[in-house]
Amino acid sequence: MKYVSVRDLRNRASEVWRDLAKEKDLVLTSNGRPIAILSSIGEDNVDEALAALRRARAVLAVKKLQAQSVAQGTDKLTEDEIEEEIAAVRRSLRQC
Repeated sequence: MKYVSVRDLRNRASEVWRDLAKEKDLVLTSNGRPIAILSSIGEDNVDEALAALRRARAVLAVKKLQAQSVAQGTDKLTEDEIEEEIAAVRRSLRQC
């Protein structure tokens, strides 16, 4: 995976676009930290590429939630305990 700085993108844009066509994916960095992924797509697959990206983000979000659940120990709640938590939140919302 090739990394490109924001400065390089600004100063050498045509070269970066040529690299993107060749590499297919580039990681954009700012102050040495990754901030974005540039991915080559075609006119005919814009919708599919965007849908795939959104699915990948959703999968990562679920994995993060699962890891948080394990860290907090909430992955061991019984179904009854889960239902009680839901009921408690609903009761508190009705009071607002």
